[in-house]
Amino acid sequence: MTPTTWRATILTLYPAMFPGHLGDSIAGRALAAGTWACDAINIRDFAADRHRTVDDTPAGGGPGMVLRADVVAASLDAVADGRPVLAMTPRGKPLSQARVRELAQGPGAIILCGRFEGFDERIFQRRAIEEVSIGDYILSGGEVAALVVMDACVRLLPGVMGAASSGDDESHEHGLIEHPHYTRPPEWEGLAIPEVLRSGDHARIADWRRARSIADTRLRRPDLWDHHGDDQVQSPSDVRQKKKEE
Repeated sequence: MTPTTWRATILTLYPAMFPGHLGDSIAGRALAAGTWACDAINIRDFAADRHRTVDDTPAGGGPGMVLRADVVAASLDAVADGRPVLAMTPRGKPLSQARVRELAQGPGAIILCGRFEGFDERIFQRRAIEEVSIGDYILSGGEVAALVVMDACVRLLPGVMGAASSGDDESHEHGLIEHPHYTRPPEWEGLAIPEVLRSGDHARIADWRRARSIADTRLRRPDLWDHHGDDQVQSPSDVRQKKKEE
């Protein structure tokens, strides 16, 4: 393991789920090369009783079980080293590409995976934990969500995607969804690649891509468009003209 290795430590009841799909393809090669590391630790190992109990019934009644604060805290305290601690929960703040970039530029993260009805609320009152959601839906547990966070971060690590600029024009990098892509054959089932993309005019291509990103964001993701704002919709040609004038 190199000194610059980005490290993910996952606290889970199912450590065998890691690294999952991240053991294959570009993430898998980066893992084998030591660019990043993955440690999956079983929360159950920190239970104090002989039955290794990690949960109990909800105070006040109700269905399901709740992960105990004392057991979760013990697992967190055992691995705490200054890296941010993320708890995967539908109550959390939605994960953004900006936050992913911040995490990827740091030393890594400790990721806490919930199960059952979630965590005893007191764990968030006594430990510095960032609650994170990957969407407005419910999963069986936080493991899949943890893999999403890891996937999003690992692909941004130096050398993982190849060219340093590979991710610059992707969806959400600049508050917009990405423009459409095309490749061979030039015509398929009566549909041709847009002429501008075959023109060789890089300025026109850049303008077309920017315009499609804006139009598609406004149509498909009005929530992103409202957040993006009209003050950032300059086309590449506008930017180039401004630089010439300066």
